[in-house]
Amino acid sequence: MHRLLAIVPAYNEAAAIAATIDDIRRKAPGWDVLVVDDGSTDNTAGRATTTGARVIRHPFNLGIGGAVQSGYLFALENGYDYAVQVDGDGQHDAGYLPEMLGRLQSSQDLNMVTGSRFLAEDREGYRSSAPRRLGIRAFSWILSRITGRAITDPTSGLRMTDRHGIELFARDYPHDYPEVEAVLLLHAHKLRAEEIPVRMRPRTTGRSSITSSVSVIYMTKVLLAVFVGLFRTRPNVDPGDNAAVSAEASL
Repeated sequence: MHRLLAIVPAYNEAAAIAATIDDIRRKAPGWDVLVVDDGSTDNTAGRATTTGARVIRHPFNLGIGGAVQSGYLFALENGYDYAVQVDGDGQHDAGYLPEMLGRLQSSQDLNMVTGSRFLAEDREGYRSSAPRRLGIRAFSWILSRITGRAITDPTSGLRMTDRHGIELFARDYPHDYPEVEAVLLLHAHKLRAEEIPVRMRPRTTGRSSITSSVSVIYMTKVLLAVFVGLFRTRPNVDPGDNAAVSAEASL
């Protein structure tokens, strides 16, 4: 029996976190739920705890990359075979998790499956603001040429990995612009990924930190991070190794 973990990074998502956890349990009941409260100043951790979910609390905000890596460390140390990232704001539909898992298990050389909002033929669902879509197209073009495969949604946070992906991301996960850089990281370690079409939902509460006014700055920083990422030294990851540090020690 495979062990399955849903990693839910959350920062000030008290209004949405319970519904997000309920969505996972109803539509993907075989998945354990781990909420990584990334230094929230509201009652995110408390509301997640009342649902019975496991909760890791960061004493201060590390950003989405740090939160997700804590989840992968937990998955590695506790023997999970598959892990999926599900945003705590309600944008991701847990109904896609069984399909993603089936696709991942159907091919022995496939290590990650990403939900792409740009592959759906009906073109319905939330697809982000116009400035961000422009940036996503630019990242898609660049990463597709670097990796040699079609990448349509490099900023999607709905991602599922096998044990090899868990081992890699537990040791080395980008913190600044993690979604885009993680695609390069996977490629650098010769792991294979595919996309499936999904529909995203508008966030149920709060708002994105990447507004139209900062989109150009964000795009410039991500492109610089991608360029630097092509040349930085990366640790070797041997499948089956134990983590050098624990999830608790990293907090």
